[in-house]
Amino acid sequence: MKIGAVTIGQSPRVDVTPDILPIFGDQVELIQAGALDGLSKAEIELMAPKEDDYVLVSRLNDGTFAKFGKSFILERMQTCISELEEQGASLIMLFCAGTFPDTFTSKVPLIYPAKILNGLAKALSRNANIIVITPDEEQVQQAYDQWGPIMKKVTPIPANPYKGLDEVRKAAELAKDIEADLIVMDCIGYTREARKIVATVSEKPVLLCRTTMARVVREMIDGKLSEE
Repeated sequence: MKIGAVTIGQSPRVDVTPDILPIFGDQVELIQAGALDGLSKAEIELMAPKEDDYVLVSRLNDGTFAKFGKSFILERMQTCISELEEQGASLIMLFCAGTFPDTFTSKVPLIYPAKILNGLAKALSRNANIIVITPDEEQVQQAYDQWGPIMKKVTPIPANPYKGLDEVRKAAELAKDIEADLIVMDCIGYTREARKIVATVSEKPVLLCRTTMARVVREMIDGKLSEE
């Protein structure tokens, strides 16, 4: 079975696949496309977030990261979706935990990590009190906007997943002293290793974007896989 993944940055996301492919198993072929594929760094710099634009952060193929506005990539994401459909994807995931409008068109199911995390966190947070680890200081208000309507208390902590584990460790130290039911690592860029650090240091339950989405997708396709 082919399943697709659209990253808001550049594909393939070799930083993500080691954590999720074991969840899918050998019967799944993952095909990828990226909204910034084929663009130079100079071209990507022209996509810097404008005032009031939704801020996104993602990995580039050279291992660095870029910050850009959502408005610049929506059409490019739709092109990626169409390309993956043409390649035979039975289902398409978004490799981004950001909030996107329900305007993308697809003949196959589109999986939004943000919706999965929102639903699970709401169900698992007894007191509707969570910590959200997000990549950039400019995304703190976006965290309030996304989580505020469904939680009584939201505490965002910025920690860039593409700058190494030191920032994640610092975020975990801050989270340790904050009262909350659980922590949401709200970016596809956070690794299982980063999750382990946060869980160990903070001593709180942690939802990791990439593996949470992968396990939900595996549940969706499990019956079809067993038939193949």
